[in-house]
Amino acid sequence: MAASDPHPAADPEAVKRHPTLFRAIRQRRNPRLRRSDITVTDDRAVKRAVKAASLGNAMEWFDFGIYSYLAVTLGHVFFPSGNDTTQLLSSFATFAVAFLVRPLGGMVFGPMGDKIGRKKVLALTMILMAVGTFAIGVIPSHDTIGLWAPALLIFFRLVQGFSTGGEYGGASTFIAEYAPDKRRGYFGSFLEFGTLAGYIGAAGLVTALTAVLDTGQMESWGWRIPFLVAGPLGLVGLYLRLRLDETPAFQKLEGGTVHASEAADHIETTAKGDLARIFRQYWPTLILCICLVGAYNITDYMLLSYMPTYLSDELGYSETHGLLILLAVMVFLMLIISQVGKLSDRFGRKPLLMTGMLGFFFLSLPSFLLIRQGGIPAITIGMLMLGLSLVCMLGTMSAALPALFPTPVRYGSLSVGYNLSASLFGGTTPLVITALISWSGTNLMPAYYAMAAALVGVIAVACMKETARKPLAGSPPSVETEEEAAELCAAQTPEPKF
Repeated sequence: MAASDPHPAADPEAVKRHPTLFRAIRQRRNPRLRRSDITVTDDRAVKRAVKAASLGNAMEWFDFGIYSYLAVTLGHVFFPSGNDTTQLLSSFATFAVAFLVRPLGGMVFGPMGDKIGRKKVLALTMILMAVGTFAIGVIPSHDTIGLWAPALLIFFRLVQGFSTGGEYGGASTFIAEYAPDKRRGYFGSFLEFGTLAGYIGAAGLVTALTAVLDTGQMESWGWRIPFLVAGPLGLVGLYLRLRLDETPAFQKLEGGTVHASEAADHIETTAKGDLARIFRQYWPTLILCICLVGAYNITDYMLLSYMPTYLSDELGYSETHGLLILLAVMVFLMLIISQVGKLSDRFGRKPLLMTGMLGFFFLSLPSFLLIRQGGIPAITIGMLMLGLSLVCMLGTMSAALPALFPTPVRYGSLSVGYNLSASLFGGTTPLVITALISWSGTNLMPAYYAMAAALVGVIAVACMKETARKPLAGSPPSVETEEEAAELCAAQTPEPKF
């Protein structure tokens, strides 16, 4: 008997004799959607959600950028050993501390977001992030309070890293659950627009301060300015997030404002953010998430964070020179990222992600050969080749990753998978590439490392399911208009027979 039959043991003759009875059984097992099951999104609410989530992501990368670019200055202020290398290593070690606690933050905030709601946890992570970054800006120097200075720096870096563990998973979940199914890629792309905006803001501010202030002024008080800016930014972000309602998908999960019929019975009525359950039941999807994020983060951090160091340390360019070229590339990526999101809605997540992964696999070596030649045109073209491959992933990943997991465990699973991968592969990228160059003696190692990461990414993309223009797992359909909702319901109603 066919798998679509209402009962595997049903007698075909009985089905013929009692068609009404067996039709009722089929409808009971696969009930039609009612209008009340379908979420009709409020365009203004979606845009508010996108702004609030994206600002938090921009803050995360603003902090990441200012610490990276001020590493030498911070080494002098907090670790005055007299040895430049020791100071820089101490500063980068303190930077790495934040990555070590990110998975811990994900394991705490992720399940919490599945239990008490996305909005409350995102407000909490915003507060912690703003406090941690602002506090670094007011820590007295080593000359003033001695060893308490580096100790306080490490403590507030831990606060930053812990809060970041709940940020990306929550922000991408928030946007994905607010956006209509047909435009999830477009709205999700603004999360990474925030990433680029935060990075450009940090790079621009540090570059401007370096140009205006001398070394003594920068080490005395200039380095504090970027950190202090995070305070007002955090208050704005907190205000925006507190004005939001909980996501429609989470309200549905909690049995809140949206009423369900039997068509949504498979959606769980209570949110159980249980870490053990995530690892036990969703480990294959978790591994897929870690591979996707690992490939994406290695290529992301290589271009957006390591490239200025590569240009200065390996090719002898001034730090400002490399940074200005990277800034130009990032501005270009910002201009096109939302269009990439639209393309992923139209053609699917997998084609766009595969394009980005294959781009890095085939173009990394030619790009680095161009960059190694030197000269602004060659470096710019090489970095643009890498940037165009990266933007295919940047504009798509924030819609693809939340769709991997069902609503009851989405925040927790994504936070755990994303931050484990970011800690293992993202934060270690500059260190690993530097070590590989030293070990191999060739400055083409970044290209080979990116190619290896892209190969893993190609396999991961091939294994994932297409989720574009489909409802999120464990949530009812989400549409933009009442007309679309009516069409969905009507599409399930059979034509009358006369």
